[in-house]
Amino acid sequence: MRAGAPAKPTTTPGSPAMSAPPGQPSAGTPDSHNSQPTGLTPRQWAMVITASIGALLEIIDTSITNVALIHIQASLGATLAEVGWVVTGYAMASVVMIPLSSWLSGVFGQRTYFIFCLVGFTAASMLCGLAPNLTVLVVARILQGLLGGGLLPKAQAILFQTVPAAFQATTQAVFGMVVLVGPALGPTLGGLLTDTLGWRWIFFINLPFGLLTVLMALAFLEPDRPADQRAAGVQWGMGRGGVDWTGIALLTFCLASLQVVLEQGQQLDWWDSALIRNLALLAAISLPVFVWWELRRRNPAVDLRVLRHRSLAAGSAFSLVLGMGLYGTVFVVPVFAQTVLGYTATQTGMLILPGALASGITMALLGRVVSRFDPRLLIGAAALGMVATMFALGTIGPDTGADALWWPLIFRGITTVVMFLPLSLATLGPLPREDVGAGSGFYNLTRQLGGSFGIAVLTLALEHQQAVHRAHLVESLSITDPRLQERLVELQLWLASRAGSGGTLADQALQVLSLQVDRQAALLAYGDVFRLVGLLFLAVIPLVLLLGRPPVRASAPGRP
Repeated sequence: MRAGAPAKPTTTPGSPAMSAPPGQPSAGTPDSHNSQPTGLTPRQWAMVITASIGALLEIIDTSITNVALIHIQASLGATLAEVGWVVTGYAMASVVMIPLSSWLSGVFGQRTYFIFCLVGFTAASMLCGLAPNLTVLVVARILQGLLGGGLLPKAQAILFQTVPAAFQATTQAVFGMVVLVGPALGPTLGGLLTDTLGWRWIFFINLPFGLLTVLMALAFLEPDRPADQRAAGVQWGMGRGGVDWTGIALLTFCLASLQVVLEQGQQLDWWDSALIRNLALLAAISLPVFVWWELRRRNPAVDLRVLRHRSLAAGSAFSLVLGMGLYGTVFVVPVFAQTVLGYTATQTGMLILPGALASGITMALLGRVVSRFDPRLLIGAAALGMVATMFALGTIGPDTGADALWWPLIFRGITTVVMFLPLSLATLGPLPREDVGAGSGFYNLTRQLGGSFGIAVLTLALEHQQAVHRAHLVESLSITDPRLQERLVELQLWLASRAGSGGTLADQALQVLSLQVDRQAALLAYGDVFRLVGLLFLAVIPLVLLLGRPPVRASAPGRP
């Protein structure tokens, strides 16, 4: 270069100067320092909506089949145990694909992989709806999970990588609303479609929305850039740097076995089942081997090295408990309302609806102001609020009704949002761009596993505590106790006034008393479970200190 000559700017494909949208100043030019973005562009809003709908399709299908299992069982002539694989197959396949999504998008390109997942998910949904027997339905659900498992982490990665950091709070608020409302919307939508159109329509409904999202992705998502893909050494079937088939196999053995244990353990009586014992052993062996193998690979299928980022490690651990609290209580509250309080499905939906609406409103409001606060303070305060809410739900008693559950469930919805949105920002915000994809996959995996753990652990705790409380209550009853004798007389008089009662009044009175003891034991057990969730949130609050604060920097609208 000639002395004194001005240096020519050098650019490479994918550099900020080359990748700025037409008509926008490139990063690094003088104009980019004087012209700061004031909001998301229409195209960026379209990308946010596209990614959010894709994530919503996957989340809803996680729970939409729960209310239709009885109808599927009757229609296909299956047993309850067999039809349970409709749920387990999807969850098993989905949880395996979540951590692999970063590697697959690195090989094929993020946009290409996201669109492929959308097309495949929609096609698998149609196959589910057309299934002539249970075998085809379960296979189709596994395909649906394999193809849908990449939608959730890739949607979040797209938002982090295409939206400027200054507007991440807004986009993550939209995404968070999808993640939080989806689990509650699934059973409601599934019940409505099943009752009005039949169970097959819980799958057919994905066709119009899936095709719409594919068209939006083709139109609005930015083309894949070579700079965003993995190193050239990751190629199909080429030497040591090729496909990590061993890592994929170990991951499949570990997560699929663990998911089946969590999903089917309750139905198969846990350790009394040889299948559960063998799968648990397989998961316990394959997990450490998988970690060892991936850490020694130059191009692993799942990049566990991203956990070197302190914010991701701490946020993922917190996300595990958040998943337990979110999906676990979404499972426990409806069961409590219907089995103990005697609510119908409609009444249960109306009971949960205010909390879901509170979540949506809070997410919309919080997205506007969250960037003004340290996310760690919001997470810590919301976690304490969740602890208080769970202990308030733990005070339920025989006279508990909708009024007593109304405010705790609303506060649960609010505190979940105030934790979720800042947690996503504090966990993924500080990561370098090249690690966001792998970090998002691992972060979403922990929440998904947390939900499976939560349902399994809370169900097990509920059964155990109910048996313990029933034993204590029965032990405290004595046939010589005047109060018990008086209660039995009252029950006999009540039974005598009912027409058509069979058997002796004394035997019937004891049966009614036994049912009342069961109900009281269930109330005490549900109280214990809610307090257990509160204690779990209390235990992970110290992890907030390890989270990072996402950088707030202005950038060109086209890139973060």
